[in-house]
Amino acid sequence: MPAPCTYPDGACGNPIRIWFKCCYLEFAPRTSSRKGIIVTKNSQSWSARLAPYKTADNRRAMMEIVVTAVPLAALWMGMWWLLTQGTIASVLGYLVLLLPAAALMVRLFILQHDCGHGSMFSSKQVNDWFGRLLGVFTFTPYDYWRRLHAGHHATSGDLDRRGMGDIDTLTVEEYRALSTRGKILYRLYRNPLVMFGLGPAYMFLLRHRIPIGAMKEGLAGWVSTLATNVGIVIMSLLLINFAGLVPFLLIQIPIIVLGATIGVWMFYVQHQYESTYWSQRPEWTHEQAALHGSSFYDLPKPLMWLTGYIGIHHVHHLSSRIPFYKLPKVLKAYPELKDVGRLKFVESLRCIRLSLWDENAKRLISFREARSLLAAA
Repeated sequence: MPAPCTYPDGACGNPIRIWFKCCYLEFAPRTSSRKGIIVTKNSQSWSARLAPYKTADNRRAMMEIVVTAVPLAALWMGMWWLLTQGTIASVLGYLVLLLPAAALMVRLFILQHDCGHGSMFSSKQVNDWFGRLLGVFTFTPYDYWRRLHAGHHATSGDLDRRGMGDIDTLTVEEYRALSTRGKILYRLYRNPLVMFGLGPAYMFLLRHRIPIGAMKEGLAGWVSTLATNVGIVIMSLLLINFAGLVPFLLIQIPIIVLGATIGVWMFYVQHQYESTYWSQRPEWTHEQAALHGSSFYDLPKPLMWLTGYIGIHHVHHLSSRIPFYKLPKVLKAYPELKDVGRLKFVESLRCIRLSLWDENAKRLISFREARSLLAAA
């Protein structure tokens, strides 16, 4: 008999709910992510060890905003100018500028992300208002997103509390218990064209505009979303008045969608790799989930800078109050962390096929591997 569904709210029996409730905004070879560090009750917690890095630097924060926003604005203007030229060469130039502009939009989102964790500025009020302002440019309602993301940090790696700001992941037995229609919907949700194509566009252009389901938790989600929408409308009208409607649409929408795709990819790789960590209480602990359920996405330095060092994700989950620009300093001070959950870019591409958690083998597996397991069973 199929195992009973243990997914929160019975969502595995109704995969269409998975589609709408998923909060998108991390074929690795079997790495030694669980061999580098062992967390014991007798050892000093990583939170205590990393406490000296939690201090926010207000000047550095303002500098990071400037060195991100100014080049992004310059690229936006460059794309607009190229579109006004109307030549094939100018169109090609526009396409060349699109990728770095989208990458800088991702970096702008990381600044907003740090405001949400209270690590950007020393003042909570300053963090919140800068976060709301940046949310207008990233198309992300700050207060609504912050609540969802806090849930992700509190429940990451906990099998009993999935579905809070993460990528929905079923176990092999839960997938086995689905109806044929349910299996098709889950496989569709896990399809790369949906996960990294339709999904990010839906999330940032629709879900963040109308927070369906947020009303049950009060008005805060709607107020945050609608206020951000008003800010987006004002910003858009100003840019349309300057550049024109068509150029605005040809610049802003591709930057947002491509940036969202990069962001979803980063988030996917940071948690959806073969040797990641999922467990149930009382075995589940925050430190184990942070260390072994979040990867170290070891990208070239320019890409690390563009993505706000968020690839050092295991350290970020160990202590989310560490400003993003101090994450490399932590790796330098604790080099043993470099060998935990480490993924290079080529290795990360193999993660695309991983879709189900094998509770017996304690690893993510593909649908093909799951089919072999189910056939054997």
